Amino acid sequence: MLVSFWGCKNGSSSEDGITQKVDQCGLFPAKSDGKYGYIDKTGIFVISPQFDHAFSFSEGLACVEIGGRYGFIDKEGKFLINPQFDNAWPFYEGLATVKIGDEWGFIDKTGSFVINPQFYDAYGFSEGLAAVEVGVKYGYIDKTGKIAINLQFEIAHDFSEGLASVIVGDKYGYIDKTGSFVINPQFDYAYDFSEGLTSVEIGGRWGYIDKMGKIVINPQFDKAWSFSEGLAPVEIDGKYGYIDKTGIFVISPQFDHASSFSEGLACVEIGGKWGYINKEGKIVIKPQFDWALKFLSGLACVKIGDKDGYIDMEGKIVYMEQ
Repeated sequence: MLVSFWGCKNGSSSEDGITQKVDQCGLFPAKSDGKYGYIDKTGIFVISPQFDHAFSFSEGLACVEIGGRYGFIDKEGKFLINPQFDNAWPFYEGLATVKIGDEWGFIDKTGSFVINPQFYDAYGFSEGLAAVEVGVKYGYIDKTGKIAINLQFEIAHDFSEGLASVIVGDKYGYIDKTGSFVINPQFDYAYDFSEGLTSVEIGGRWGYIDKMGKIVINPQFDKAWSFSEGLAPVEIDGKYGYIDKTGIFVISPQFDHASSFSEGLACVEIGGKWGYINKEGKIVIKPQFDWALKFLSGLACVKIGDKDGYIDMEGKIVYMEQ
């Protein structure tokens, strides 16, 4: 489960294959003098820097940390749920995953526990179910905390487009919301479905399958990420390019690393620096950043040296860490 957290340490192509679930609210976590606040699209602090860490807004609230405790603020910066948790993730589908001691549970937007802390690990809700770990096995619960899919998997991921990838033994397969296997465990690695397809690894090569488990793009790539806006970044012979859903290269392999498209642009690495291309493969923001993330709500997080900041879609620096 990856959410947009301030800082570009999660940047590069590693962000792909995992959905970033954030609000299009126009507020962005940013750091100044060692503290985190929230800026608007012009780079002005709307919520002053005061937090030790900060997540992006999700469903109208943002998870923040103060003094080792996590709580939730609204878009005015007011605490609606006071810092009291040992760890926390943003709200998904009305509930947030929070940790007290060594156990995870789920709260609503009043801060009340809907599902008491009892899990060794827990993901956010996705399509009505959440993956949880009890003992050494994962299963899924519904929003009342009832086990909906029995604890039986080594690893379980979020549902996406009706299916979830799980591990049995050492192989990935896909289940539906009844817990039945739609695609039997057979892959060495697998990502979530996106735009009807998902990338899977078989014998050291990556290809794509549909929701019936049929291979639609033969395993041939060194690495393959999720489709977004009709294209997917893939690696072959040490270079990244972009294919369409027929497996044809639309943008030839030429980049050292590459990310999925978002809002019409994708970040790519050339010679140790990151920039952005459009869907024709043309560089529209020249490689100049030490790290870069995809665009969300018109801004992208970038790193220059040891400083994190944001750029707009023309490449102009809107904010740089103070």
